[in-house]
Amino acid sequence: MELDGIIEKDPKGKYWIVEIASLELMTQGKNRKNALDMIQDAVLELVESYFGKTARKAFKLSLSEDGSDGFGLSCNNDKLLLSLALRRQREVSGLTIREVASNLGSKSPNAYSQYEKGTINISLDKYESLLHAANPQTTCAIRLG
Repeated sequence: MELDGIIEKDPKGKYWIVEIASLELMTQGKNRKNALDMIQDAVLELVESYFGKTARKAFKLSLSEDGSDGFGLSCNNDKLLLSLALRRQREVSGLTIREVASNLGSKSPNAYSQYEKGTINISLDKYESLLHAANPQTTCAIRLG
């Protein structure tokens, strides 16, 4: 499983802009390789800020370019990557865990919070419904490999 990303030159052609919409993460670099390195560093910083240093050390990222302006980001822990995306989308939408649980028709915010903690395996169908509850304005951007 991979999260979709895009990489392209800025309008002036000076920098490379790289974005992973599922994580609401964007950065830039002086060249293509530098920009891709920067986005990996940014993802690792997010992992550490949400899940701690131990999780970051165990989290191994991999990028696969598709030969044009796209790439996929995968890792050795899909559960944690999906939970990171859910948390980022919830934060962007401005919702609380309780509000997302309510969007899912649940009275228990603890049940939903387990998904954001990365303690529960998530099927793609379930991920899509969780993502929509966390941020109704977004769509699922996952590649299956």
